[in-house]
Amino acid sequence: MIKAPVPENLVVHQKSKVLELTYADQNKYLLPFEFLRVHSPSAEVRGHGPGQEVLQTGKRNVSILSLEPVGNYAIKPTFTDGHDSGLFTWEYLLELSQNQEGMWQEYLAKLEAAGVTRDTPMK
Repeated sequence: MIKAPVPENLVVHQKSKVLELTYADQNKYLLPFEFLRVHSPSAEVRGHGPGQEVLQTGKRNVSILSLEPVGNYAIKPTFTDGHDSGLFTWEYLLELSQNQEGMWQEYLAKLEAAGVTRDTPMK
């Protein structure tokens, strides 16, 4: 298994609501807070197995209150909606960065199929 690179720099941009990751190879990625929140690797979002995923809605205006390092392998954001149980490993952050467009389109399709919008409050 190839170990994902650790970002050389992480910047939380509160005004534009994006997390900026910069890698040694000069690749730079901007991950919107909403994207991170709806793709949280937590059990609250993913469930405990296939088919148990919980579609996240109403997260358009979410911000990151804090970002804590977890060992040498992950970060743990605390979002303004109180969500703080997702550990974003370096591998998962790289996956999100490299597949952002496709994952976002898949999320929008799931919202449409469920008959809800990005702004529909969570039940």
